Amino acid sequence: MRPARPALLAFVLLALLGTAAAVTYSRLRVEPPAAPRAATPAPVAPPTPTASAATPPPAEVNDGHPARGAFAGSAACGECHEDEHAAWGKDWHARALSPATPRFVVGDFKKHPHFKGDSSEAWMRRDGERHFMRTKGADGQLAEFPVQWVVGGKRMQDPVTQMPDGRWQVLPVYFHVTGKGEWVDYSETKQGLLTPDHPFFWTNFRRSTQHACLDCHVTGLDAKYDRATQQWTTRFTDAGVACESCHGPGARHADTQDPKDIVQPADLPPELGFAVCAQCHGPRRPLFPILDAEHRFRPGQRYEDFYQPVVLYVGNERSGDYFTDGRPSTSSFEYQALIQSRCHMQGGATCLTCHTAPHEPQAANELRRADKPSPAVSTGSATCQQCHAKTFEEGTAHTRHTARAAQDCLSCHMPPVVSGVLDKFADHALDVPAPQNTTRHGIPNACNTCHTKQTPEAMAQALTTLWPKSAERQQRRVRLADAFDDATAESGGRAALEAVLADTRETPSLRGVAARVLARRHKREAVPLLRAALKGATDSHLRSDLIESIGTVGGKEATEELVPFLQDTSTWVRQAAALTLASFGDARGLSAVEALASRPETTGLVQPHVMLGQLAMRRKDLTTATREFERALDLQPYNTDVLIRLADVYVFQGQEERGKQRLQEALRFDPQSRAAKQRLSMLQQGR
Repeated sequence: MRPARPALLAFVLLALLGTAAAVTYSRLRVEPPAAPRAATPAPVAPPTPTASAATPPPAEVNDGHPARGAFAGSAACGECHEDEHAAWGKDWHARALSPATPRFVVGDFKKHPHFKGDSSEAWMRRDGERHFMRTKGADGQLAEFPVQWVVGGKRMQDPVTQMPDGRWQVLPVYFHVTGKGEWVDYSETKQGLLTPDHPFFWTNFRRSTQHACLDCHVTGLDAKYDRATQQWTTRFTDAGVACESCHGPGARHADTQDPKDIVQPADLPPELGFAVCAQCHGPRRPLFPILDAEHRFRPGQRYEDFYQPVVLYVGNERSGDYFTDGRPSTSSFEYQALIQSRCHMQGGATCLTCHTAPHEPQAANELRRADKPSPAVSTGSATCQQCHAKTFEEGTAHTRHTARAAQDCLSCHMPPVVSGVLDKFADHALDVPAPQNTTRHGIPNACNTCHTKQTPEAMAQALTTLWPKSAERQQRRVRLADAFDDATAESGGRAALEAVLADTRETPSLRGVAARVLARRHKREAVPLLRAALKGATDSHLRSDLIESIGTVGGKEATEELVPFLQDTSTWVRQAAALTLASFGDARGLSAVEALASRPETTGLVQPHVMLGQLAMRRKDLTTATREFERALDLQPYNTDVLIRLADVYVFQGQEERGKQRLQEALRFDPQSRAAKQRLSMLQQGR
């Protein structure tokens, strides 16, 4: 083992010591362990979650029947439930993913169409039963790729090809079904000019279906990545959102035919039924990695035990899929929108309040059919009527409009302002119009979707005239937009943020965003406010957001207040508390991180292993650092930050070739990683 070259060794040493010249490896500061204190209590290890607060795993019974977690496949379900299976087969849930055969492909391949955009160019053709797309590959050269699968097809259909390493990649050009029946490059529309080294160029990992699609577009997913061979394998029970996506694994039920061995979402408590839809109708951060099939959510379990909804931020980056008042601006975020609504917060509405199962009689978009439909009321409004009968009785006294379209609840309270590829969809936040936010923050409002020739100012005045009490309802959205919009951060933004965080009536997800924004903008000044909010936080995700925010700004004065959260019933909260306390150098936090990394029920969590590796780097224990980083990569092989850290450890030990391999692997997953490019360049220059 030859020693590393002096210049490279110095660079890696900076990384190991965590100086400003090195890559920022974590959102948490890591400090040397604190000196022992005379009155320090013994380290506290987090307990196993109790059944009262966390989803208990199904009890296994050795009685000769299949295990409770075993899948049967929709064909087995159809043997007994013929009508439901037939109805499901006609619904678009069944077409979430389909083989690229003439039966399922809706795009025009026959006439050899050609598409040319600023980033991509593609030629489509069909040869018998097979479909092909010719476009530029990772090397920038034209090549023809077979289309083996298609995603969706109701409004937009995405073609998928399988690469030699087993990745399924979404090809660059989609077919817009509900538009003019044309080919479009939606990624370019959202991301700008795409070159082969851009993360969203079609051949790169961010566009792989294993990373971004299949968890919600198939049933019973089991995707694996072999780090040694760099090969992907992908298996699933059913293509599409099939029976067991909503009713849970059904092999045991198919064998016993016992109702206790299957889940009926309509019979679950509202929040558990809500979770069945929420698992896919809103991007989320999973507690366990996407390749961990053993810890994947199952119907009947609690959403919050497995996921945190993505709201306004993806990691540390501001999401482009939100308006600045915290409402989703992009479709497929229905869960994030609905949990912000008063219908959910005060009335307990869930998806199943208005929608029905894919296999039941339904109106368009799985909306429930009214028992006694009225020609004067749309199907959407009829679902509102079941809770708001008194408002319906008021008629035009409530709507203050005579046009028939204005009598539809959706026109004012669920306007089509949400972008869905190239279409517009209803806003599921179910709020009152706030034209003030259009003027101040550029957020579209319901009034101007119809009154296109009027100004937002005129609409705001009209609302005040027609509904004098509307200002009271509007204030919530005005406050949220003032709080979150960076453009108004200096003009009342802090006061609005503090008000959102302190408002216990506000939805916890938005209070969590307020905590994160406060920490980003005001650093340590935010600590007293975060501590105050943490004392009364009853929502586990809010507790987690608050603890992480305290860690982000280095709020060590909150140490003793964080210790009890090491025993929280939420794994999210225990992990956040352990990581934060460990980053402060607290021995109790380190003990809790070690417990999370070693206990069978939590050893599959990635961040505890990353933290242990990072702490080992700080004390120059490279053997432990290597072991923990390798374990983290076994769980989450696409974690480029960990790949770079591990590369530094190998180079510091003189194993430059292994370090180079880790950096090359990091660039396969993130071609734009400056840290990986910089280090790899230094290694190659010294050859």
